[in-house]
Order: sequence, then structure tokens, then C-alpha cells
Amino acid sequence: MIINFCIQNFGSIKNKQTLSFEADKSKHLEDYYVINANGLRLLKLGLIYGANASGKTTVLKALDFLRKLVLEPKIQKTETFDFDPFLFDESTPGQNTVFEIDFFQNNIRYFYLIELNKNAILREELYVKNSHKSNVFKRDTDFDYELTTITFGNKINLNKHEKKSLETNTLWNNTVFGGFSKTNLKINELKDVIDWFNTYLTDFITPKTDLLALFEKKELMDLLFQKNVIESLKKADFNIFGIAKTPFQMAQAYNKLFDINTKKYIEFEHNVKDTNYKIKYANESQGTQKYWGLAGFLHLLINKSTLLSIDELESSLHPDLFQHFLLSFLVNSKHSQLLATTHNREILNNKDIFRNDAIWITDKNNADCATELYSLADFDTSVIRDTSNIYNAYIIGKLGGVPNLGDYYIEIEDNENK
Repeated sequence: MIINFCIQNFGSIKNKQTLSFEADKSKHLEDYYVINANGLRLLKLGLIYGANASGKTTVLKALDFLRKLVLEPKIQKTETFDFDPFLFDESTPGQNTVFEIDFFQNNIRYFYLIELNKNAILREELYVKNSHKSNVFKRDTDFDYELTTITFGNKINLNKHEKKSLETNTLWNNTVFGGFSKTNLKINELKDVIDWFNTYLTDFITPKTDLLALFEKKELMDLLFQKNVIESLKKADFNIFGIAKTPFQMAQAYNKLFDINTKKYIEFEHNVKDTNYKIKYANESQGTQKYWGLAGFLHLLINKSTLLSIDELESSLHPDLFQHFLLSFLVNSKHSQLLATTHNREILNNKDIFRNDAIWITDKNNADCATELYSLADFDTSVIRDTSNIYNAYIIGKLGGVPNLGDYYIEIEDNENK
């Protein structure tokens, strides 16, 4: 599970910003929002609000960028990283970008720091933080010679040849984990971290993501998966009670077990006035298709330990469906986390279903238009009280994160009188 994630000099983010899943002292909705992990109270949910271009998506992109840094090492040392530092400043394009992430894997708390520019990774550090902070490794890069030096803490015992092998495989534009994946070395701590990035963090979901295509065919053929997804669709009132043929049956019928266009053949069964009808997936509404994908993710969130990051969660969804999905996740999940951006403000009108520390806001500061990230829990009681109407405070701009709009009049040039 993620504890904290910090970003500096990435996209619209200039100064260090921290997204924390650590719960505050409030016991409000404790049983639904809070997971107790090794003595820490961690939140299942983080919702990020903010105006367009305020940096909401940048937070999710940063997490996905870090995941790919670890899991997708560069092949050639001449390859560069595809990102921009903060550009609205003369100095920041020449400064390094820094990520820090704090998480649990196999009941061990890890802290990972990485500093890079567009050409190379300049510094990496990994620590174990249980009873005390213990260094696993520190990595430095000689920028002139494009060489990597790795110093290990007392937890790692490698001979001279093994250490040299790892350093040689860790190109200046690869993480130590990328170098490790190219060797036959056995280092449990490095394997732990790679497994966490690979299995706990999912692909970054955007409004344009083909949700159905994300699910592997093995999962689509799983009857438990199908049953749970259909159950979610039933409860969401889509009049859907089943699938005409499972993907496995379709694959058998068309003899394309590993090459089947699920969208082309899948059909939902609807029941209207006691009569059954079959509708192809492609002919269903955008809302139905979106919720079908979300219902699949809900199955994963409930049955596995994972973090799902979604941009514009409310896209194509009625506000009631948006709320239904969130509540279904909070009530049923035990070991997963959900991080999403949204413009849906209705949830802020009901404090019976949200906690202040789970609501985050991105805002551009007036000095240099850099993103600032903060939660409702960061406000003191003079701004937000237990009885405050958060919805009203947000829409009038008291909490930030709303667009600063001008008047409605547009100056139109009159060409006829010229």
C-alpha cells in the first residue's frame, strides 16, 4: 500500500508536493476508509479536485511515470526520458526532477527516492523503514563518464564480481531495479520492490482508455469475474442480467482462443417486461461500457491487493453511478487503494460519505502558475469545521481549485461595417 508520494519539478509541479494516504486522527467512517497496516492507519481512497490545467492529472502521470521507470528499463544508454520539468521558470528546466515514494510490501515498509533529468538517473536511494531506517542501496551516476556506482547497506551481501555485474547492467538511464532485472542475482529487497510496482500499481486509466481491452483474456474467461461484474451491473440498474456467451465460449466457437475480438462478439442480456434481449457491447451506451469496465476493476479491487489510478472517474457516468461505484469500493475492499481525479462535486454535499483527508485539491499559485496540492484536512477550523458545508465552500472558491473565470461577453469584430 502507498503511504506517501512526493513529486518535484515534473510537469506543472515545481516545488515538492506530497500526496499522503496516511489518515488523520478523525474516526469518521473509520471502518470504511481506513486500513490498519503495521501500526499505520492508511486511507483506501484519494479524490483529487481542481480546475482544468491545475495539475490533477499530473499527479497521476507522475506515479505512472515512476512505475514505468522501474519496470521498463531503457535498452540503449542514448535513449532519453519522455517528460518535461516545470517550464514556467528560467531555472527549473535545468534542474533535476525528484520522486519519493513510501510503501508497504510483504509487511516491510520501503522508502524509495530517485533523482533524474531527461538523459540520466543521477541518484537513487532505497531504505527499509520498520523499527529503524536501514539503507538498502545508494546509487550515484558519474555524468561525465556515464557510469553507475552502487553502494549497499549491511542488509546486502554481494561479492566484488556480483556488484560489478549489477553496476555494468545499470545503465545511466536505468534504475538499479532495471539493472537488477538483467542479472541472475538474488536480492530479496530489490525483488520485493519490483513485485510491488508490477503487481500493486495498475496501468494509468484515462477517459480514452479501452477498459475492456485492459482485462487479460484469462480474466475475461474467469466465471467468478463474470459473475461479480454482472452482479455490479445489476445493482447499478442497467437491466443487464447476464452475458449471452462468455469470452471462453466465443473463443471456442471461433477457434481463436488467443486471438479474439471480445468487443465484436460479446453480447449483454437485458430483461425488459419479462422478455430477454441481446445487445452487442459496441451498441451499448458509453455509460454502460464505462461502468462495465469499472465493474471489472471493482472486482480486482475487492479480490486483490492493488492501487487503481483513474483520471476523470466520473466521465460518462451519472452522479449516482459515480457515488455507487465509490461506496461499493469502500464497503467491500479490504487491501486496495483508489486514486482518482474528478469534477464531480455532489459528493462534497454529503459528509456522511467522505472524509476530509481523502479529498485533495490542486490549485495554481499566483506567483508562477505552479501546482499546489493539499487536502481538506490541511485547513484549520477557521475555514472548515465539522458542520461546514464543504460543497458550498468549494464552489465559491473558498478552498481553491476552481477556475477564475471572466465575464460572459466576447468582443466580436464587426466586419460588415468595414
